[in-house]
Amino acid sequence: MAEKGQGFGFGLGKMKELAEAFKKAQQVQEGAKRLQEELEQMEILGESGGGLVKVVVSGNQEPKRVEIAQSALEEGAEVLSDLVVAAMKDAYKKSTETMRERMEDLTSGLELPGM
Repeated sequence: MAEKGQGFGFGLGKMKELAEAFKKAQQVQEGAKRLQEELEQMEILGESGGGLVKVVVSGNQEPKRVEIAQSALEEGAEVLSDLVVAAMKDAYKKSTETMRERMEDLTSGLELPGM
């Protein structure tokens, strides 16, 4: 004779765990949506040549603007190209670090497989 309250071998403890997992997943999803909106509004500055070239990107690496000092123009096309690329790399690096930090904040305390 089967014991009462056993159900399909899926005790109350397991149901509670499952409900909690769904709740956490929903919180992460809502947090990810807010994070995406925040990253889109963010402005992250990358620089090169001691500020001769500045590149501004959003938190999700969307280019926003480039500022080039007059003195950088006098350096010639090749040097200016290198300065722009270096500033872009700086902005990209800072934006990916920011994105990673914000994702870590979002998922901290969760036990997600593979994270």
